[in-house]
Amino acid sequence: MYKIIQNRKIWLSISGTFVVVSLVLLISFGLKLGIDFTGGSILEIKYHEARPSISELQDKLASVELNSLVIQPVGTDGMLLRFQEISEEAHQEVVGALKKTTEEGIEVDFEEMRFEAVGPSIGQELKRKSVYAIVLVLLAIVFYIAWVFRRVSRPIASWKYGIVANVALFHDVIITLGVFAVLGKYYGMEVNTPFVAAILTVLGYSVNDTIVVFDRIRENLPISDTDFEDTVNRSVNQTITRSINTSMTTLLVLIAVLIFGGDSIRSFILALTVGIAVGTYSSIFLASPLLVVWERFRK
Repeated sequence: MYKIIQNRKIWLSISGTFVVVSLVLLISFGLKLGIDFTGGSILEIKYHEARPSISELQDKLASVELNSLVIQPVGTDGMLLRFQEISEEAHQEVVGALKKTTEEGIEVDFEEMRFEAVGPSIGQELKRKSVYAIVLVLLAIVFYIAWVFRRVSRPIASWKYGIVANVALFHDVIITLGVFAVLGKYYGMEVNTPFVAAILTVLGYSVNDTIVVFDRIRENLPISDTDFEDTVNRSVNQTITRSINTSMTTLLVLIAVLIFGGDSIRSFILALTVGIAVGTYSSIFLASPLLVVWERFRK
């Protein structure tokens, strides 16, 4: 049996170091916000013949200076282009670049459906709603775990399980944000609404892993003839293989999508990959040791 809880000072030191470094990176670099949060322009076009691929459009627009370019298919014959706000002159330059002739010398025929600006006020509203969504999720997790573990009152009250789970989630989110602060600074990786969806997904996945461990602790407590520390350690050992195997299969799929998927979902998949990897660590090496630390502190 692995002495995971007995070596809790090592795991807590590792987590604390990563959290502090991530906070420093966030304060120093900040996050590179996409047009969903900063505002920008949207251009929607509809092709009358065969629709080109996203990579072909990116090649055509390489000569035009566009920041935060995101291209998404719409329906069967449309494309939606999003980029930082531009002037009317730059707008016409984009349209001209998209109409560049094909290899056969034929000009590409499409219809411009709309061109509009998304103001920064909408971006501020998105940021505010994103924060609200994450806070509501964290509060809901505390109340849910407190309710589910309401019959477990000794030696740790049920609501403390919820608080510890949220500390582990904070750990996961902060480290993921720290990674994206570095990626945004040096590789131009932007944070947008899919990134927020990825963070919420990570919260759900990570707390699921944590609850599995907590539930085994709840089952072992009434039948255990050892102290709380040994009971928690035995519970973690009973679930560690399942947690790692489940996370590894998920990560293998995410890495495959990250390698072979398109640019439009890269930030979403990367956030999931980092968050789930960190969440697996926190469920095993952070959440359960914190329960023991709290119980020892109470004594």
